[in-house]
Amino acid sequence: MKSYQGVVLTTPVSLGYARQSPHSAGWYVGSVLRELLKGSGLDKSDVDGLTVSSFSLGADSAVALTQQLGLCVRWLEEANVGGVSGVLALRRAARAVQCGEAEVVACIGGDGSAHRSFELMTAQFSNWSIDAAFPYGAAGPNGPFSLITRHYMDTFGARREDFARICLDQRYNANHYSPALLGHKTLSLEDYLGARPIAGPLHLFDCVMPCAGGEGFLVMSEDRARQLAIPGVRILAADECHNAHAEDPVQYRAGWTRYASDLYERAGIGTDDLDFLQTYDDYPVISMMQMEDLGFCAKGEAADFVQNTDMRFDHSGRGKVKLPHNTCGGQLSCGQAGAAAGFLAVTEALRQLTGRARRNQVPEARLGLVSGYGMINYDRGLCSAATILAGGDL
Repeated sequence: MKSYQGVVLTTPVSLGYARQSPHSAGWYVGSVLRELLKGSGLDKSDVDGLTVSSFSLGADSAVALTQQLGLCVRWLEEANVGGVSGVLALRRAARAVQCGEAEVVACIGGDGSAHRSFELMTAQFSNWSIDAAFPYGAAGPNGPFSLITRHYMDTFGARREDFARICLDQRYNANHYSPALLGHKTLSLEDYLGARPIAGPLHLFDCVMPCAGGEGFLVMSEDRARQLAIPGVRILAADECHNAHAEDPVQYRAGWTRYASDLYERAGIGTDDLDFLQTYDDYPVISMMQMEDLGFCAKGEAADFVQNTDMRFDHSGRGKVKLPHNTCGGQLSCGQAGAAAGFLAVTEALRQLTGRARRNQVPEARLGLVSGYGMINYDRGLCSAATILAGGDL
């Protein structure tokens, strides 16, 4: 079953981004659920499916949350796969609705951010973190992404000025999206190039900022969305791949290469038909990798592509090619709310495709691509996922 016909995504929610927060991950998940019910007009008893993504639930789990939140569900999943969590959630929830295993599925990502909680989480992230990274001072993701970035620069000749184009255009987008934690701050090329070094070629504005927050959306049938009189977004195609290209000594590509052409074929479109692109952007090099592997340019040509492309939501005039990219500012300007960051691109795409993005709305957006990447392990992210979404009347 390749088609997702008859199923829609609705009611995008982004909630509570903060550098640090006294609230738990469960509080963020519950708060997102409250807003999903409010935005859809549904009662809690109408939600019979739940998927949760979180790195900081601690002793709790998705099933424990059903009791805490007063939910009774017949379909349940806990998908802690970082930056691909949102796309994986919509794929699995859509199949559950198609198969009659659930009628309304709440897909939610949420994480808290207490003092030094990110350090503690990354220290226990995997056996590699425990045994081969933290004991030797290579703490957190900056080390692996420094290695990936340096390898990409040495292999393809990319410069810091090229990575800057992604950061600057995304900050412009964030300046029009009030929830972005850095949206109130402008960023110039001089600011970017002069920022303090962090690890190898990575400087301050190349690195995502950990924070607290929640993201979520609902998955249901088109008929149910019509009954509720709420706008829905259709899934034209979606796919995922894990541990692709394990033979590469250092990552310069990922699983998108395995299914990108099939993704466009199933959707019946090409890259030129898309109105925007939302990539997982914990570091600029990863967005460039996605642009290449998803067919927007050839491998190694993303540096030229971003220099010649206007990636701002309103096509302000720079660049010959127009491709709005990470239209709310992405994680590099919004912040990375743990596993909820894997939902950010999906919820932003839903706002764009239903015309509810407000100040950062892409004019007449009808088709968008969302790409996810996650679960870094030494020199590579193990997971990739992507989906093509369509707006318009149901």
